[in-house]
Amino acid sequence: MGAYVDVDGLSMYYEVIGEGEPVVLVHGTGGTVESWYAQRELLPEWYRVYMLDCRGHGRTADAEGPFTYENFADDIAGFIEALELGPVRLVGWSNGASVALRLAVRRPDLVSRVVLLSGGVLDLGGQTAEARALSVEPGRSWLAETWRPIYEALSPDGPEHFPVVEEKLNRMWREATPVTADQIAALPMPLLLLQGDDDCVEIAHAAAVAGTAPDGRLAVVPGTSHVSPIEKPELVNLLLLDFFEDKPPARLFPLGSLRSAAQAAAATEAARPAGAGERAGSAPRAA
Repeated sequence: MGAYVDVDGLSMYYEVIGEGEPVVLVHGTGGTVESWYAQRELLPEWYRVYMLDCRGHGRTADAEGPFTYENFADDIAGFIEALELGPVRLVGWSNGASVALRLAVRRPDLVSRVVLLSGGVLDLGGQTAEARALSVEPGRSWLAETWRPIYEALSPDGPEHFPVVEEKLNRMWREATPVTADQIAALPMPLLLLQGDDDCVEIAHAAAVAGTAPDGRLAVVPGTSHVSPIEKPELVNLLLLDFFEDKPPARLFPLGSLRSAAQAAAATEAARPAGAGERAGSAPRAA
């Protein structure tokens, strides 16, 4: 059953199911609590799972001012504090992964473990060409039309407000301040990069991010795309449950592939001419 909680004047809709320590699931662009329907069967057997609608999504109204990843992250921080949940196991999907990453950087006291699911890239080079194409026409309009019906059916702001939210999101993606490799290297909690093998994030980039974190992990789900939690929910759920455990990974014979990926990415960045290449802090626009 759904409920609302006040977060600095924003009435955030959420649903909760299960018992145990808290897990918070953050959807992507155009998503809602319903995005996680395939996770409702297994995860609540082990954890108390909180699913929320971010500002301007689902049943949560828009807020005054522009969208930024920082204010989205602050919303989630306020949600965790209002319900006295922290520290939580945090999962962000696609655009939600970029939100989750910033929350982990800004408020590590609220996050015990963080999963970047199909998102959270550090620069545009981390995205596939197909993902970057969604930033311009006709990709932008196509993507907007895929989630317009969901917005119009649920938003308390009414269907006529959709163009406002879509423009605010697009501006956030264009102007986002990136998370840096140094910030990844300073994360105090375990970090899991989880994605499909035909997803929006270059696998080498995901490996480099995982290899940069002090306790980084990488899981690539075979035969899946940007919606692996829907395509192979059993496998994704088991990977999440494995990561949620408090025991350290059982690496009996490590030979450095994640570390090598991180070193290769750092060398490439160091060799890049000053000012070359556009950087971005957002995941590609998808649910």
